[in-house]
Amino acid sequence: MSGLKRLASSRAVKDTIYLSILMEAFFIGLSQTTAIVFMGIGIALFLLRWWKDPDFHVKRTTFHWPIIVYLLCSAASILVSPDKVYTLTIWFVLVVIYLLTYVLVTQNLENSRHVRLLAYSLGASAAIIVAYGFFQFIFGIDTSEMKWVDGEAFPELSKRVFSTLENPNILAAYLDVVVCVLLGLFGTLSDKRLRIALGIAIVCTLGCIAMTYARGACLTIAVIMAGYGVLKDKRILVAVAVLVAGFLLLNPVLFERMSTMFTVVDTSSEMRIAMWESTIQMILDHPLLGIGGGAYSLVYPIYDTYIVDGSVTLVHAHNIYLNYLAEIGIVGGCAFLVFFLGYTVTALHPQKTMPDEFSKGLMLGLGLGLVSVALNGLTDDVLYNVPSSMLLWMICGLVYVMKEKI
Repeated sequence: MSGLKRLASSRAVKDTIYLSILMEAFFIGLSQTTAIVFMGIGIALFLLRWWKDPDFHVKRTTFHWPIIVYLLCSAASILVSPDKVYTLTIWFVLVVIYLLTYVLVTQNLENSRHVRLLAYSLGASAAIIVAYGFFQFIFGIDTSEMKWVDGEAFPELSKRVFSTLENPNILAAYLDVVVCVLLGLFGTLSDKRLRIALGIAIVCTLGCIAMTYARGACLTIAVIMAGYGVLKDKRILVAVAVLVAGFLLLNPVLFERMSTMFTVVDTSSEMRIAMWESTIQMILDHPLLGIGGGAYSLVYPIYDTYIVDGSVTLVHAHNIYLNYLAEIGIVGGCAFLVFFLGYTVTALHPQKTMPDEFSKGLMLGLGLGLVSVALNGLTDDVLYNVPSSMLLWMICGLVYVMKEKI
């Protein structure tokens, strides 16, 4: 056997690939660039192993056909984009970052120990992100010039934490996923000390979500936890009611902001409605190939009936479903939704074959986390953010591994 073949099949290479996956998971929410670097290291070694190790074979995953259709349609959208170089760049990034994250997880995780350590890595990262969110809230961060709040509608709201992520809405959507995973484990594990620790972590994370003042994310996690309480554990329902009442009583500004959720009292709500109307028209005008992946900001001014200001750039439709259908066409958008929602259903399906409590709880938590992305996607395109999409593809890969390999 040649030197390269021996290296590719060695335990050291396999362990390094796995370590790269763990480091990518840890840095997804902390440093996008660092996460991508570790992903690149893992992919390089994975390709070496695939090329030189005769015993290693790439396996088809559960939703490989929707992924292929999605990639082809997003590539075809380059042809109709008003800026083909930009859309080609977006497509290349999509393939390299999102798809290869999924490939790394599905092709290299092999057992429950791998899954558990990956969950620990994601959890450690989440703990740092929550802690930094509290730091921002306690020591202050002025968001008055960041245009995340309508100052006229909410004059007292000048502080919205975003921790290490792009903005408060992205942070809140990320933390919704974290709470869901913690909730799945809390409801499944029997060890009392672990349940206490998980309960404390849930309360702290919910507190950080409240500090973002993200209405959609707050409603999403409240609905998921209430639904979980109704279907699985009535005590959770009582805890949700107490927590919600406590947060609203302690924070009158949060109460005021949440009370406007179903009104158009501020420009944020009005703008979303106008954008959705415009985006639907985009879909009707470009049903086959869409307007071009990532080209929303370039095309929206043509359909803009609300802002009509060339100095304002809107980069997505504030709705996952409309955004995908508009940018890459109905076929490509539906293919992505089959992949995403397919893994959501897979994770939520009763897993009687899971080997232990942790695996059962993690699978349930991942399923609830994907539901939170689906619900948050109704009012915001949280997947426009690169770390958020990396996390989504990693979670889907993790669901596949837990379903098919352990």
